[in-house]
Amino acid sequence: MSIKPKLGPFDLTMIVVGLVIGMGIFRTPVSVARETGTPLLFYAVWVLGGLVTLCGALTYAEIGSRYPVAGGFYKVLSYGFHPAYSFMINWTLVISNGASIAAVALVGAEYIGPVLLPEAMQHEGGRKTIAITAVIVLYIINMLGIRMSATWQNVLTVFKITLVLLLCLAAFSNSVAPPVEQAVTPVAHGWAYIFGAALVPVFFTYGGYQQTINFGSDVKEPSKNMPRSIFLGIGIILLLYITVNYAYVKVLGFEQLKHTDALAARMVAVFFGEYGFKITSVLLFLSVLGYANVNLMSNPRMYYAMAEDGVLPAVFKRVNSKTQVQEVALSVFAAMVVGMLYFMNNFDNIIRYVMLFDTIGLASAAATIFILRKNTAHLDHTGIYKMKLYPLLPAFFITVYLFVTVNIFIKDIHQALSGMVWFVAGLPIYFFMRRAVRPAGKPEA
Repeated sequence: MSIKPKLGPFDLTMIVVGLVIGMGIFRTPVSVARETGTPLLFYAVWVLGGLVTLCGALTYAEIGSRYPVAGGFYKVLSYGFHPAYSFMINWTLVISNGASIAAVALVGAEYIGPVLLPEAMQHEGGRKTIAITAVIVLYIINMLGIRMSATWQNVLTVFKITLVLLLCLAAFSNSVAPPVEQAVTPVAHGWAYIFGAALVPVFFTYGGYQQTINFGSDVKEPSKNMPRSIFLGIGIILLLYITVNYAYVKVLGFEQLKHTDALAARMVAVFFGEYGFKITSVLLFLSVLGYANVNLMSNPRMYYAMAEDGVLPAVFKRVNSKTQVQEVALSVFAAMVVGMLYFMNNFDNIIRYVMLFDTIGLASAAATIFILRKNTAHLDHTGIYKMKLYPLLPAFFITVYLFVTVNIFIKDIHQALSGMVWFVAGLPIYFFMRRAVRPAGKPEA
């Protein structure tokens, strides 16, 4: 397959920004403030997260340039390690993507709850009810077809970006949080623990840039435009995130930030009162629906790739000829999301669950750059993108992500071990499925 490069630097910059900015920035600053304890550490963690993200994005840019294939993580990890390990990573990433939808759905329920629910139902059970109902409604819509999705998806993205810019403007307003009477409580943990724990929600918020691995062969003059676009895209995101977080601290106060729910809506309410709070809550909930809807459409494709590779039954490839919906794959994925919403307790638990898989998967995929550099040395002078400061940048990225993985175990050993059970279970499942599916699929090489 020959792919003609059609993306310019502006296209790729917008792709980077669009992949990263989601709903996390409207919720995770609360968790980061709790973990860091002081404004200085709070800002330092966001800057560090941005720099690590840049290292990762540049690493994935070179991986995508050296190995421009469809299939993303699955193909790259199979090439760099083994198809069994690739399956273990990707099957847990499907689970973590479901957890990510669950986390974002809870954020949306947190915002819309005060608008929709009576005061007696504004608790965890009420928020779970809203989130589960939203996923079920989106599942039904997706089962009917995808005709309605594309147009309003772009509209909701515009609303989301507009809201981020509105929150940034709050940093330049005259609204300042009143001084807190009580002194800031000192944090008992050491710096290593604080940074490790705080980087979990930070990396959740910065996530998405790894999809640049899919655009290596689509970019014009990748040796020039790939690094420029990634630098600019991550730079824009870092500037927006730092500005938004500064606005949060300035308008709400750092101590208040630790205990604020419906963060963005509370910010807008400072300017426009309760009316602004309700409007913002509705818009953010619609943005959550857009995020969940896109993931319900796209994640079944991972099942499709696995079925195509002969490690899942062929039924996961089945597409309805009229609606173009993978009905079995979509049903399985939606059921998994609903199950996670039902059993998981809160947002912080879910993002630790998500980041456990993401940190392992992202570090492993980034490590393939060392193998690719060796095996594709003949491409070095053919115009592909080749990062500077190699191997320091990927080594730094991998080290930090593995550090966060260790901290997740320290933070909640029981939940981390339960997550690893899913990861390890992928190995026997892989060999069983290869043997069970082979007669219906392609022969094993």
